[in-house]
Amino acid sequence: MSQAAVHENPMRVVKVGKVVVNIGLGKSGEAIERGKQVLEQVTGQKPSQRRAKKSIRDFGIHKGEPIGVAVTVRGEATGGLIEKLLVAREKKLPASSFDPKGSVSFGIKEHIEIPGIKYDPAIGILGMNVSVLLERPGYSVARRARRAGRVGKAHSVSREESMNFFKDRFGVTIL
Repeated sequence: MSQAAVHENPMRVVKVGKVVVNIGLGKSGEAIERGKQVLEQVTGQKPSQRRAKKSIRDFGIHKGEPIGVAVTVRGEATGGLIEKLLVAREKKLPASSFDPKGSVSFGIKEHIEIPGIKYDPAIGILGMNVSVLLERPGYSVARRARRAGRVGKAHSVSREESMNFFKDRFGVTIL
């Protein structure tokens, strides 16, 4: 181990907090079931439905109707999932995918581009949105139920740090 690695503050290490994979379908019924199947294939977890917040008459959407599915992955499973999803993007992300708070979001046009996923005519081809939240140790202070605190500006992950994290950890090319 190098000298720099020994003296680095363990509280400054950037890690993946969670990965949210979302498929917005815009209609309920059989489409929701197909979306659930796809997300379960991709993540290995049971997805949850997302309901419409308000009615939109022109699109035929009613308030409370399921219009999408999403799954949140935390812990050790995030690394392998991000690797698979980035292969579908050819490990290239635009700089606009990184926000100032260290989060990264990107889309996948066709789920069959993800390695290990086969085309099923019964399901069809669906696109999805992926959001990755990067954080440092100690972020649970802001999320805890009792005596929740705030994470200081110096402790939050910057845009440059998240870009470097993706370059180093996943070998991503930033356009």
